[in-house]
Amino acid sequence: MDESPAETAPVPEVSNGWADRTPEELVAKSIAPVKKQFLCPPPIRACSNEQNDAVSGGKTKPAQTSVVKEKKSKRQLKRERQQAVKSAVGICPEVAKRGDVSRCPYNDKCRFSHDIEAYKAQKPEDIEGDCPFMTAQETCPYGLACRFLGSHKDGVEAGDVSAHRRSSEMNGLSKDVQKLLWKNKVKFPKADAKLKALGLLGHANSKIKILENKKDDQVVSNNCHVTDGNGCTELPNNSDDKMELAAEIREENGVDETFSLESRPSKKPRSVIEEEILSGEVDDGGANATAEVVEPSCTSPEPEATADIVSPESDRSLKLHPREKKLIDFREKLYLAPLTTVGNLPFRRVCKGLGADITCGEMAMCTNLLQGQASEWALLRRHSSEDLFGVQICGAYPDTLARTVELVNQECTVDFIDINMGCPIDIVVNKGAGSALLTKPMRMKGIVQAASGTVDCPITIKVRTAYFEGKNRIDSLIADMGNWGASAVTIHGRSRQQRYSKLADWEYVYQCARKAPDALPVLGNGDIFSYLDWNKHQAECPELSTCMIARGALVKPWIFTEIKEQRHWDISSGERLNILKDYVRLGLEHWGSDTKGLYY
Repeated sequence: MDESPAETAPVPEVSNGWADRTPEELVAKSIAPVKKQFLCPPPIRACSNEQNDAVSGGKTKPAQTSVVKEKKSKRQLKRERQQAVKSAVGICPEVAKRGDVSRCPYNDKCRFSHDIEAYKAQKPEDIEGDCPFMTAQETCPYGLACRFLGSHKDGVEAGDVSAHRRSSEMNGLSKDVQKLLWKNKVKFPKADAKLKALGLLGHANSKIKILENKKDDQVVSNNCHVTDGNGCTELPNNSDDKMELAAEIREENGVDETFSLESRPSKKPRSVIEEEILSGEVDDGGANATAEVVEPSCTSPEPEATADIVSPESDRSLKLHPREKKLIDFREKLYLAPLTTVGNLPFRRVCKGLGADITCGEMAMCTNLLQGQASEWALLRRHSSEDLFGVQICGAYPDTLARTVELVNQECTVDFIDINMGCPIDIVVNKGAGSALLTKPMRMKGIVQAASGTVDCPITIKVRTAYFEGKNRIDSLIADMGNWGASAVTIHGRSRQQRYSKLADWEYVYQCARKAPDALPVLGNGDIFSYLDWNKHQAECPELSTCMIARGALVKPWIFTEIKEQRHWDISSGERLNILKDYVRLGLEHWGSDTKGLYY
């Protein structure tokens, strides 16, 4: 049957109408005219395996198209990294430094490539500009791998990367400690002793304790294989058995091949320390005491002998009270907040040059630090220009936090350690850390007590007003936080439910600051974008020690200069560009001028 023009399908009719109209008419109808040669075909939508099975009845599975990027497994990513190392792209760092194959100490056993010509053939062209190290009149530590190789005056001759970083950066994790962390062979005597004194060290919380308990099933409680009626040990006659017995005793007393963070061992046997802890003579849990090898004996130690063995670490009169720790004067200092993913070392150096007084590293997860992840330990790096510097850690349990602060205090140079109890990110909250701790005040108390009792370094905490909006609760806890051991408290004037929406509730921050004891500094945080905001909060609440600046420093890093000079800085575009150039230069010095430092 013939169809009249009025009965034709609507799409062809409209399409023909579009073709007949002028570009001005199409624009008036909010239609963008595009020439036919510039039109791209629509992308093919790839279905998931479940959808493919439902459509095809489970018989066939269409191949993935190139439009949707396939997610690679960890095994695939590892295989690609290994292949990249063996290829010309993965040239040996020692060879790349000076362009000499003989410089590599591993020679043919090196897992990296030594083919210099192949590396030069695939290397991209040099980037325009000068090498940042050459500009600073230093030797470039990357040599042949530097993307500014053409600006090197002395060719490929290179310096030492580690020596360059040691001269300017601190808080790097040594390979020896990292390997021990990988093998779970690092012991934390101070943290475990404090946790035990607080009653927070359970069998389920310590993997080392579980391994020790399995060994104890074959040994009686007095560390003896055979005991007589008086409880004395009958030593074996065989010398090999004696050596095995001594090795078992060393393991049970915590001095086997594992690495201990305690720098000076105690002169007391473990049994004496445990008796003092249980009797209450050592209120700090013997945090500075470690186990010592105890030779097996058939007779118990005499009271006179043990009474003479007293170490300064366990002497209660010489132990620092929490309020006698090193205190940081936060009053009226400009504090750059720990900014996750953006508050890196080059950005902190830029802010430091623009007037920041206190800087803090990015938030690091305690579990990743205890596992020895290099990417997490990189967040703790400190530049020599940061004269007042702290690190921020985040965890969910007292034992995790206590062991982390002991490890950080031992391996890093920091002025204070900040515990994050306000992070609103779902992946953090779902693990019981960050803002989730606001719903568990007793766990907050245990974390602060365990961390502050483990190290002499000041422990600060950062919280939000509450977990749910309208249910503030920090004001009921802030009076006790100083007694827990906190040296300072930072309050972000938003709840976890608010995230970063709406305005910060500074009236509630003022209320908490007035309720806090005089010895506990309170810092405010939220919505400080100019020196007028800073002046307002300092004037309205003199009880506030200072204000922490976060997103305001991201918007304009020169806010610190504005606050110190008490003026609005009408910064020009050229001055903004110079700040950006400084950040790029500092980033190249920190991450490197090779391909990995530029793009990864």
